[in-house]
Amino acid sequence: MANAITALRQGDHAKALQILRALQRADPNSLDLRLNMALAYRVAGNFPAAVQLLDEVLAIDPYQFMALLSKAAILERMGQTISSAKTYEAALALAPPDDLTPAALKAPIAHARQVLARRDQDLSDFLETRLVKARADLGAVQTARFDQCLDIFVGRKKVYMPQPLLMHFPGLPVIQFFDRDLFPWLAQLEAASDIIRDEMLALRAQASDQFAPYIAFPPGAPVNQWADLNHSRDWTSFWLWKDGVRQEAACARCPQTAKVIEALPLAHQPDFAPTVVFSSLQAHTHIPPHTGSSNARLLVHLPLDLPGPARFRVGNDERSWQMGQAWVFDDTIEHEAWNDADEVRTILIFDIWNPYLTLEERELVSVMMAAKNEFMAG
Repeated sequence: MANAITALRQGDHAKALQILRALQRADPNSLDLRLNMALAYRVAGNFPAAVQLLDEVLAIDPYQFMALLSKAAILERMGQTISSAKTYEAALALAPPDDLTPAALKAPIAHARQVLARRDQDLSDFLETRLVKARADLGAVQTARFDQCLDIFVGRKKVYMPQPLLMHFPGLPVIQFFDRDLFPWLAQLEAASDIIRDEMLALRAQASDQFAPYIAFPPGAPVNQWADLNHSRDWTSFWLWKDGVRQEAACARCPQTAKVIEALPLAHQPDFAPTVVFSSLQAHTHIPPHTGSSNARLLVHLPLDLPGPARFRVGNDERSWQMGQAWVFDDTIEHEAWNDADEVRTILIFDIWNPYLTLEERELVSVMMAAKNEFMAG
């Protein structure tokens, strides 16, 4: 085998193939020999012969990563764009993690990803041309869900599913950002933005030390993605309600905010909800991807102080906060946040029931979660 490799490096394809054929007669079942023979044919420019050998390897082992990667590259050289992309896609599904990828494979894998990105863009452009008339015929109807479907279909976005840390309620629709029409009281909340903002700014100016680190794991606990923010003042919070308990001293400092909040349909669960908190993120700070406790309840965000650009992603939908505009989302779907501004960003966060739960289901969930707390307390 070494002599064949040497001959290949010297550009003597015929000698390499002669040696490899002799070796194959002695060991006809060797996949390595077929792979090296395919390489020799590829270097010699005999692409069909190389593909045939690689197909023989894949017939025996369909998960042979190098055979798939080599075949995709040869098909690309042969101008078979669609077949090449499909084969690259199969190869990438078997590629090692980036941190375990040998240096010699990094460039071919990066190229494979580029090929797929071009294929996805070409497919997207093609589909959009076919959709022009259908969109025009439909007029001004809302197509946001279809647009997301299209993004997923052509590979621009991926699908995210709920990953609750505590409790999953089955049968609820998987929605990243919820339609505002489900929450007619949002306008009432947004109308109070200035009142809430003024109390928050006064609080932040007079008692910034009472904004505590949002992430505070005890010593010895695994921090995972929270290492940079654990006990850090880069992300701080001031709690008005915590685990279902009204924080009287905090609400006394923000009486108008508390009054606005109490008029909203909060998720009341003894020892669990509601939670109402001012959340401050320092300049150029990133909250890493994470998920929340239960899809039985949703989170509401109301921006209060946006000194510059600030972004938020839920699943495959990334948005920028706008003053006076709240949104509702399922925090059991992976989400993350960025403050790209040069100063601190503060929002109001609170939880509400998932509107697709019935009143009876809400009651049962509340009793169940309270019973779990009772059991765990011993």
